[in-house]
Amino acid sequence: MTIQRMDNVAIVVDDLDAAIAFFTELGLELEPGGRAVIEGEFADQTVGLDGIRSEIAMMRTPDGHGRLELTKYLHPEASAPSPAVLPPNTLGLHRIMFAVDDLDDTLARLRPHGAEPLREVANYEDVYRLCYLRGPAGITVALAEQVG
Repeated sequence: MTIQRMDNVAIVVDDLDAAIAFFTELGLELEPGGRAVIEGEFADQTVGLDGIRSEIAMMRTPDGHGRLELTKYLHPEASAPSPAVLPPNTLGLHRIMFAVDDLDDTLARLRPHGAEPLREVANYEDVYRLCYLRGPAGITVALAEQVG
């Protein structure tokens, strides 16, 4: 028995509309019927908390293979990490990376949504241009443009 695919990555956010706008600008699409309130016994059992009430938005990549679940907890309220912005070498989920066709244009479109590179754009052996930036809820989003 093996896995069939990676179904999605979930990100907990404090502003669902802003997160949807950020990832829409990046090129993801909100799935039809992809926004819903999740609550009930199945949610409590799955997540391991009592009284779950959350709103989710399921986004998909343009190729249709990747999905991103944005989650805003209404109850219990989400807790913030400490420090609020974790350094890239923190144990756990490190970042989410997207391949883009024009890194400079993508950065320009994401800046009005609060995205700023952690440092400058790097060139990896004239094959990729890469950068890390802060996305919704302080997550690290990596962008890669193949140039070689």
